[in-house]
Amino acid sequence: MKNNHSETESVHYCFESSNTSCLKLVYPTTIRASLYVLLGATILLTVLGNLLIIVTISHCKQLHTPTNYLILSLAVSDFLLGAVVMPPSLIRSLETCWYLGDWFCKIHSSIDVLLATASIFMLYLISLDRYFAVSRPLLYHTLITARVAKCMILICWVLSALVSFGMELNSLTIQDVYLTELNCEGRCTVLLDKVSSILSSLFLFFIPGLFMLGLYLKILVIAHKQARSLQVTILTNRIHEKTRIILSKMEQKSTRTLGIVTGVYLSCWSPCFIYTIIDPVTGLSTPYMYDILVWIYYLNSVVNPIIYSLLFKWFRESLRKTFGKIFNLSD
Repeated sequence: MKNNHSETESVHYCFESSNTSCLKLVYPTTIRASLYVLLGATILLTVLGNLLIIVTISHCKQLHTPTNYLILSLAVSDFLLGAVVMPPSLIRSLETCWYLGDWFCKIHSSIDVLLATASIFMLYLISLDRYFAVSRPLLYHTLITARVAKCMILICWVLSALVSFGMELNSLTIQDVYLTELNCEGRCTVLLDKVSSILSSLFLFFIPGLFMLGLYLKILVIAHKQARSLQVTILTNRIHEKTRIILSKMEQKSTRTLGIVTGVYLSCWSPCFIYTIIDPVTGLSTPYMYDILVWIYYLNSVVNPIIYSLLFKWFRESLRKTFGKIFNLSD
């Protein structure tokens, strides 16, 4: 609530005429302009980088594999995050207030949760795909077909939508006093009570994250055993074994790259989910810290295309061929 004491004259509010307005932090003009340029460039890189992945995989039929379908779906999630979610978040973070209305706040928050959930589910599916590719190479193409991958992607998006709807419904029915005090005019965040914060963090991030890390550790052990096995049998049939070695190395490199993508994801998202658990329990209200952590996990969507371009040779070659044809730069 506002007061009229003279010592508070320098305090700013999101809506000066409202008695329920949130406090507004006013950045110096130079800092705010610099941040607009920096975060605006981040949004642009996110949109363009993931759009390149979407166009490349969609355009090249030879890239229509189960693994690449999963990568495509992850890129769609990152693209939508950059195109739909990040621009309003930029205004909210730098103006330190939400001026786009309550209904758009609900839509924005729901889409943010939807895309975040879809990303973690997609990485979970990618880790399973890599596990079967390395541990069951002879059965992999029978078990994980393009149709199976598409069905898993559809289920993933449906579950993500249900999670998003459930969280929004929970935020409308909360009775937590702590959250009621935070729910001032001019703020737009996903509000969860203590129990919901802990459960959502555990089941949507920490448990799947630990499971993925466990899978990749198991993949490393299997890949190490396969490498030793190939070295022992290489002299028995040189042509056949050479082919096996090339395929094995391709699968291992793909697995290693996607493992890096998963590791970067977990690193970018861990601070935000840890904050989600700690903040309601401790009763500390630090909305500006929340904004900082949100942009740390947004950065993950910028990094993924960079990882693909640096570590996937097929991505670089397909990108060149695709845009060469589009712009008539190649035959």
